[in-house]
This record gives sequence, structure tokens and C-alpha cells, in this order.
Amino acid sequence: MKMVFVVYSQVADYDIINEFKHAGIKGYTKFEKACGEGLESEPKLHTHTWPGENNVLFLALDNSALTSVIDLIRKLKEKHPRAGIKGFILPMEEII
Repeated sequence: MKMVFVVYSQVADYDIINEFKHAGIKGYTKFEKACGEGLESEPKLHTHTWPGENNVLFLALDNSALTSVIDLIRKLKEKHPRAGIKGFILPMEEII
């Protein structure tokens, strides 16, 4: 199993959540109002100088779903080039 950690601009939230649901990914945990700086987008620090916020999704997936989710993240990056979408794949031992 893998844990996929996806960070993206809050302004793209509706479309990103719908794309994951349409792809059959129903279970996720979402953190809102995450702040940070990336290499491919403007900082989102929730300040007057750097307005904006990120959302973070955690997806616990079987290895069999991983390829389709990676493809979906790549598709979303193309569709929303300014949303700073990043996907990280972490090992996960079990769900309790």
C-alpha cells in the first residue's frame, strides 16, 4: 500500500476533488488552509504580500490504483498549471 500526499492551490479544490471522485477515489483526508512555498508556483502564505492557501489530500491506496492516480495527478497539473499541484508517494505498512 501507498500513501499519496497531494498539495494544490485552494482555488482548484472543487475540480480536483471531483476528478478524484470521478476516477473512483472516494476515500481521502483533506487539510485546508495549508501555507507554503514551492518551486513551480507563487508562495501561498495567507498574508497580504503572499495571499492564497493550499489544500492537502491524503489518499491511502492499494498498489494497483497507484498508476491511475499518478496519471490523474499529471493530468490535473496540465489542466491547472498555476495551481502548484504536487503529488508525493510514501510507503504505508497498514491501515488499522
